[in-house]
Amino acid sequence: MILNEIFAKLLDTYSHQGWWPITGYGGTNPTKTGSTKGYHPGDYSFPRDSAEQFEIIVGAVLTQNTSWPQVETSINNLKQKIELTPEKLLDFDENEFKLAIKPSGYFNQKYDYLRNVSQFYISLDNNTPARKDLLEVRGIGPETCDSILLYAYGEREFVVDAYTRRIFSHLGLVNEKDSYNKIKKFFEDNFDGDVNDFQEYHALIVEHAKNHYLKKPYGENDNVLNNFKVK
Repeated sequence: MILNEIFAKLLDTYSHQGWWPITGYGGTNPTKTGSTKGYHPGDYSFPRDSAEQFEIIVGAVLTQNTSWPQVETSINNLKQKIELTPEKLLDFDENEFKLAIKPSGYFNQKYDYLRNVSQFYISLDNNTPARKDLLEVRGIGPETCDSILLYAYGEREFVVDAYTRRIFSHLGLVNEKDSYNKIKKFFEDNFDGDVNDFQEYHALIVEHAKNHYLKKPYGENDNVLNNFKVK
């Protein structure tokens, strides 16, 4: 299966990524582009408690349309002011809240989104959300939803981001303009991996794209995966 072969090649090239990073964890991944603390390569025990689970959810919302270092700064800003729990976020002063998350951009929208997801998280009462219910939360689109389910809840959901579209359309395996759900289904039907592999695949795609797919023409010098191009 070609998706399994591509996964194996990426893993051999970049090794385990240790994504989703946890800000309070001291682990690093020296092979990553722009490495910061919080990574846990090969350790799939995260999140280890509800605090880390909720931090992943907050990070998944904040990382919309921005990069991880900005999100990390925002999360650390919040942690300096309050305990990062849904209850504390809902009680946090609006202006201070927005100032704390400003590095992640779109802080007015993300303020509302984080309040929405905090209320939803409380309503779950420690249960795993259904994908359809999570998608009904304002501010939670398919990519954010699947990131939350995959990394915070350990559900086997494939995350499709812009990098996935760039890489796999370049290889001729998907159409870049295909719907999110169509590409998601393609991976879930054709990649024979468990939830840990799903986490790694998404993280490896991000790392590979940072090396070869940031500038057009995308993948022109992709010496790692060009052998997999569909003729």
